[in-house]
Amino acid sequence: MITGRIGGKYNLGSSGLTVDNSRVDYAKARALYDNSEDSYKLSAGFCKPLINAKAGFMGVPAFESEDEDANEVLKDFFGENHSRMNRTHGKALSEGDCFVWLTREETDNVLYPESGARLKYTIIPNEEVISILRDPLTREPVEYVLRSTVEWLDDSGEKRKTVVDQRITRHRRTVELSGDLIPGYESFQEIQNPWGFIPIEHFRNEAAEHRIYGQSDLEPIEPFLRAYHDVMMDSLQGSKLHSTPRLKLTLKDVSSFLANNFGIANPLEFVQKGGTISLEGKEFLIFTEGEDAAFIEAQSAMGSAADALLKLLYYCIVATSETPEFVLGVHTPSAQASVSEQMPVFVRAVSRKRDSFASNWKRLARMVLAMTAAAEMKQFETYATELVWEEIDPRDEKEAADTLKALTEALDTAVRGEMLSKDSAAEFLKAYIPTMKDYDADDQTADTELRRIIQNRIVSERLADGAAGIEFLNRTNEVA
Repeated sequence: MITGRIGGKYNLGSSGLTVDNSRVDYAKARALYDNSEDSYKLSAGFCKPLINAKAGFMGVPAFESEDEDANEVLKDFFGENHSRMNRTHGKALSEGDCFVWLTREETDNVLYPESGARLKYTIIPNEEVISILRDPLTREPVEYVLRSTVEWLDDSGEKRKTVVDQRITRHRRTVELSGDLIPGYESFQEIQNPWGFIPIEHFRNEAAEHRIYGQSDLEPIEPFLRAYHDVMMDSLQGSKLHSTPRLKLTLKDVSSFLANNFGIANPLEFVQKGGTISLEGKEFLIFTEGEDAAFIEAQSAMGSAADALLKLLYYCIVATSETPEFVLGVHTPSAQASVSEQMPVFVRAVSRKRDSFASNWKRLARMVLAMTAAAEMKQFETYATELVWEEIDPRDEKEAADTLKALTEALDTAVRGEMLSKDSAAEFLKAYIPTMKDYDADDQTADTELRRIIQNRIVSERLADGAAGIEFLNRTNEVA
């Protein structure tokens, strides 16, 4: 398995509540993703497309706030870190956890003179997060303990190693160096945390109340990957054996056979001298009555069951990972599930993943606004934000257009027959057209769909009047 026990379990008070703080074996999860683990070489190739397909369809959210200034701050920051946001999803899916650390740095002023001090989006390697101390009542993190190892060369070219231990709370951050001290750095320093909160967000995949850390999407399919590799290896080894059959000769008189076919008069002397015979160029062999030749062909221990077993394991991987077959490049017969039938299931799985990370992104947006407000003396009306995800439509463009055409015709018929109000029809249609606004609102200045329709009608009438005037002038000129 790719889950390793770190620290065991602990009980909270006398209630008997047990919290599982086991963590994913991050090195093995990365090895499976990169297909560099020898025990999974013939099956781990599935892992990268499984993870990348989900992360790709998930995309990254956009942030909307009621405060325009907050919108600008969020747009600038997350627009600059779009690739890191994608990396966050991929890392959380493959390794189970991803830790994002927000810091405000002034070291890049040369490269970013237009921004001065700026917020940095840093992804902490999972192994560097040694532990997370949580409040026993609220279960909120109260301290992060980080440990990293830095290898460097001194002036004489000797290799040096420094261990950096950090403890981060809502009030302070301590940094302690051990081993070989790095010139220019103190062995211990304490830095005040000006934000009043820990600027680290923990993205947990498949988060659960009984687990402190997340779960990799590769964990459920790992047994099937191992079995697939073993079956494939056995099949290949059997293929090597029976792909080179051995010749079997049934002879009554070896001397006559050698003399008739290879011109060897004295077989004993020929063997003593280490002679060899070759069938190359021999189109036929001469046998006497009762002699025969055949090929010895080794059979796989699994026989024809290997193909069926590989197919079964493949579909176990597909079903357990909630990934359509076509993501792995399989050529499915027409009798099996088609792309159009599998996509809705995949879309629901991706939507569930988006929902599971929504609270993390909203909290990260609050951190960005709070740090910006504290550092730049700004005031925002609210730190609350809404996430806007790119729509995932399992249909192709023609299917989507046909669906929209059928819906609009049906709604138009219902409105004309006075079976449905325009407000209800527009509200229903809004779910299919992302650019639609609310049909009407109590606020007369609000940008509504009804207001847009009226404005478009006014513009059309003006254009129509203009066209009529031009046509009248043209006729007058012709008469003149």
